[in-house]
Amino acid sequence: MSDVTPCPECAGTGCPRCHWRGRRRAQLLLTVANTDTGAVASHRVTPADLAPRPDAAGAVVADLTPRVRALASTVAVALDPEPVLVRLPPAWRPELPAAERYALAAAALADAARRPWRLWLGGTAAAAPVDPGTRLARLCHLADLLLLDLVATVRRRAGRPWWTVRYEVPGSPVPDGPVEGAPDLATALLRTDAAAALAGLTERGLTAPARLLDPVPPCPGERAPLLGPVPPPVDVERIERRVLAELVESTGTGRPGAQAVWRDGRWWYTGLRRADGGPSTPAPGRGAGPCAVAPGRGAGPSAPAPGRFGGPSAMALGRVAEPPGPTRLGEMMPGRACPDCRSVGPTRDCRCRAAGPVPVLPRSDPMPASSPTPVEGCDRCGGTERRRSALRCATCGGSRRLHRAVLVTITDLRHRVVHLTWRGGAPEATRTVTTTPDGRAVVQLPERYRLGAWARVFGVPPEELAEADGGHPIPRALRDGCVTLPWVGADPVREYVRQAGGGLPAGRLVVTATRPAAPPPGELIRLVLGLDLALHVGVLDLRQHAGHPLRPDGRWWSAQVRPRDAPVHPDDLPTRPSLAAALADCLADLADDVGELVPTDPDESLPAPGAPARAPAANPLPELARLAAEHPGRAVTLRVTRAGRTVHRHDDDGVRLVGQGG
Repeated sequence: MSDVTPCPECAGTGCPRCHWRGRRRAQLLLTVANTDTGAVASHRVTPADLAPRPDAAGAVVADLTPRVRALASTVAVALDPEPVLVRLPPAWRPELPAAERYALAAAALADAARRPWRLWLGGTAAAAPVDPGTRLARLCHLADLLLLDLVATVRRRAGRPWWTVRYEVPGSPVPDGPVEGAPDLATALLRTDAAAALAGLTERGLTAPARLLDPVPPCPGERAPLLGPVPPPVDVERIERRVLAELVESTGTGRPGAQAVWRDGRWWYTGLRRADGGPSTPAPGRGAGPCAVAPGRGAGPSAPAPGRFGGPSAMALGRVAEPPGPTRLGEMMPGRACPDCRSVGPTRDCRCRAAGPVPVLPRSDPMPASSPTPVEGCDRCGGTERRRSALRCATCGGSRRLHRAVLVTITDLRHRVVHLTWRGGAPEATRTVTTTPDGRAVVQLPERYRLGAWARVFGVPPEELAEADGGHPIPRALRDGCVTLPWVGADPVREYVRQAGGGLPAGRLVVTATRPAAPPPGELIRLVLGLDLALHVGVLDLRQHAGHPLRPDGRWWSAQVRPRDAPVHPDDLPTRPSLAAALADCLADLADDVGELVPTDPDESLPAPGAPARAPAANPLPELARLAAEHPGRAVTLRVTRAGRTVHRHDDDGVRLVGQGG
């Protein structure tokens, strides 16, 4: 019996999931690696290895969690994995013939192998357990520092509540995306640290109202202010019960969701309602307990009603009542509406224009061609012939306003924060540092506009500054406070604000000043070799541009995991401003990246890498940096595999081998 089965997605016709082969590999690779010792153990799961059993809900599943625990015991990793289950089709029965049972198990395993290689990383000692109440207290404390809302949201999906915990800019609309999250609030907190709570902040707050900060910010060189100690752990169960109570209206009608909002040092609770006045709209005049808006305080905007373009499948939600506005945010940020945003959002032609009056196909199916008539009830455009576009306005970045100020927040994500307000029109003494080839002046603003100067206050190198949402490095122009004036006499601060403020949520730029948790290079190399993969480390030396404000300078790095036999690609160029950031990204993404490194040919079995514990490898990166200094402006890549090491230089005509060793 074969471990290859027709692709469940396309039934053998070919699709991107099966690389257009029409067949999928019915195998799953389980691997556990010890980051302290480099030991690796793997197990290849085939349909014959499954032992299906009915679960409590009556479905037939094969539990692979015990095998993961056995692998962790083999390499001495303290691991408590989440359940790894393979769900078999309802047609599977133990009394079926062996060939039919095997075919159904193969189809189930092929469907479960959307991530064909599952990797767990862990150390010999168990990580300190995370207390949900303590984490929630720290997230609330950080929200007070950053002047953000911490929002715990519960949404219904298939009759069950699902929880997310996120930071939001005050006044952000309720996200109307797919319902996802954890089955309870405690589990959501275990999965959400400060960085995860900040992820997606821009998308959630892009159209939120922008306000200025009331307190006067400090000057460069002052010690970043510290707040008091983190409060004691929060009663998570009490908050969960209080939010779940908001899921039911006084009439007994269920609501689509509810929220707990931490703002100004206290919790506010509210239910969610249909923004278009659907059946879940609460009775008029009913508040949400302490979330009722105080007299004289304006309620922030709720989510807008569904626009003309967007389709009926997305249910726009709003809050039953908004909390009172934040006390530390003052007047509205000056600005004007974007002149280039003429509709509710960027739109484009919908594919249903070519479909004709036929039933709407699932999203994964291709739309047939030939008729110009739009489909009534299309789940993408609702029959309007126009659907939303993922592209943002190039003028405002999607915020729909052009702000004349930027509120900059720099933080170490623990207990220290600095707020800066940059306002266009402020008279500042500047100095001209250079001119562009077309004669425009490049000027440098005073220190309080230079984020690199604030990095020294936090004790980190300027190149380690990054955007809190996504971790993207801060551009050199913002680190050095330089701006190119479009014409003689232009306002430098206004142009600087325009350069920094595009596409920011509520005109706010949140910057993290932290050192990446990077592994030593020798330990990362040992781990990648234990997995029988290749590690590509690249460096680009641009220190010759240190005196030129218009060009990137310093050393740029990359660290990527590739298949064992993959060559160095000409486009694999360094993109991280420090070695620590590149190594930290590589380790953080390793468990997700390995799923894309398996052979695409379904007839080729998955490898099962294994390795004993051993000492870390020698660190070759100092020599790599020295070699890059000999080739300034050219990227140099070190490729490390079990077979040895090679060094490659990226030239205009491709990649050239410049050295190799054992």
